[in-house]
Amino acid sequence: MEVIHKIGRRKTAVARVYLSPGKGNITVNKRTFDNYFSTDTLKYKVKQPLALTNNEDNFDININVSGGGITGQAEAIRLALSRAMCEVDAENRTTLKPEGLLTRDPRMVERKKFGQKKARKKFQFSKR
Repeated sequence: MEVIHKIGRRKTAVARVYLSPGKGNITVNKRTFDNYFSTDTLKYKVKQPLALTNNEDNFDININVSGGGITGQAEAIRLALSRAMCEVDAENRTTLKPEGLLTRDPRMVERKKFGQKKARKKFQFSKR
């Protein structure tokens, strides 16, 4: 098996995941997984597709992620890993799809409009 390359996106974060057979080492932007993601919630989010498909120790994963915040990056990585797990074995799709891990979340930040303070908030109106 050769290297599997998949892309995941969330808000403005873009994650590129390279999956190769190995012992379960995960590197994110040339740093260790535990060093990059500090909280247990983010670690759980990233490892969720691996745990559901029982592949936590079967692959070495190299991840390049850019843009957005740390939570958006974690969710982008989760989507890319889910897509990669489906390519490894087509039966993984039946376990990942009901959990909602193969759905790209389309919600983005609404742009600021001119003549307003923010996207929806207006400047204070003065009658007199």
